Amino acid sequence: MHKAGFVNIFGKPNAGKSTLLNALIGEKLAIISPKVQTTRHRITGIVTAPEYQIVFSDTPGIIDPKYKLHEKMMGAVKSALEDADVALLIMDVKDNVAENLELFDSLKQKASCILVLNKMDVLEKEPLAAVQAQCEAWGKAKVVTISAVQKKGIPELLNQIVALLPESEPFYPDDTLTDKSTRFFVGEMIREKIFQLFQEEIPYHTTVVVTQYQEKQTLVKITAEIVVTRETQKAIILGEKGKSIRQIGTLARQDIEKFIGQKVFLELFVKVRSKWRDNETFLREYGY
Repeated sequence: MHKAGFVNIFGKPNAGKSTLLNALIGEKLAIISPKVQTTRHRITGIVTAPEYQIVFSDTPGIIDPKYKLHEKMMGAVKSALEDADVALLIMDVKDNVAENLELFDSLKQKASCILVLNKMDVLEKEPLAAVQAQCEAWGKAKVVTISAVQKKGIPELLNQIVALLPESEPFYPDDTLTDKSTRFFVGEMIREKIFQLFQEEIPYHTTVVVTQYQEKQTLVKITAEIVVTRETQKAIILGEKGKSIRQIGTLARQDIEKFIGQKVFLELFVKVRSKWRDNETFLREYGY
């Protein structure tokens, strides 16, 4: 009997959704940063074993939309709610439990749910047991404690997921890891470096568009545009004598080379598009 299904991950920004997706898949697909709202798209990762296939989907953190971009992000959450066979509701163990449970109630989830308590390594035994008891009393989901960063509790969580999967043939060939293109991940890796290197509003005003991805004999030539909303931000991203943009390029290139297993020539440009986060045409052009 073969099982297969769609397992979607929901939670507040920074609960550890992307880290969990990467831990479950064993590959780094979702970009990670300690800042909230790093994930803007639904990112799919596929795990295939002889007896099951799980199509995981990491969704943006649940927020009140302030821009059209946010509305698109919440649209991704909404569509994920509709097609899940199993929902992983993830929360940070140090976060407000009642608030999280209220949020999960508001999702009106119809699928089987597993409540994932993440970052178990940051709490002592007794407070952790108290959080667990409070979540079990909620009674709407099986409760599993994990540390996504340390990959603790991941095998147990996988077992619980497989138990809830419907009987089905696989949806994707065995060797498929994701339904997103390499170009998409290249753009995300560049964007991750911007989250890591810049403070305050810069990462939130930025998107990355890969304009060229050309496989040559000895290397892959990639050109990308970093899109910002103001000239002042462009100056910050470029840095003095181009120092900052070179740093983004170097760090991103190392990650991209690891990801595609080839040498990369990466060229970055910065463009100003004043209101791209609220402009339907730009959002479509940038893949939102």
